[in-house]
Amino acid sequence: MFSLNLPSIEANIKKEGEKTLIFDSLRKRFVALTPEEWVRQHFVNYLSGHKGYPTSLMANEISITLNGMVRRCDTVVYNRSLEPLVIIEYKAPTIDISQNTFGQAMAYNRVLRVPYIIISNGLKHYCCHLDYTEMKAEFLADIPPYPDLQP
Repeated sequence: MFSLNLPSIEANIKKEGEKTLIFDSLRKRFVALTPEEWVRQHFVNYLSGHKGYPTSLMANEISITLNGMVRRCDTVVYNRSLEPLVIIEYKAPTIDISQNTFGQAMAYNRVLRVPYIIISNGLKHYCCHLDYTEMKAEFLADIPPYPDLQP
């Protein structure tokens, strides 16, 4: 589909009529293969296989209510107490990551109040640590391994 700045994956892809589907191991079902979904599957694989993120503590397409409307976070990572720890938002590789992308994630964070936000289009990845005590945000040079995540 697209070449990404992420390790390759063994994708389980099938055709159903005119639709191409990819298996999402977190949702445990086939979903439409879109460019954004291609990024999601690669990124989840990267986090679990290279950064130690337990798939049992990750979920895709998490519904939240924001200003009376239902919205969906692309991926949420939880701590071992099952509290939200990371919001991850994906864009297709052809979409530039912009201030609006961060605005979307920050809006979701008004509900979840996580210490980490990650944005990726499969080519560029940004991770921001939010310190609520100091009221500051710090962009990190790399995605931290799961054991290093701090509230």
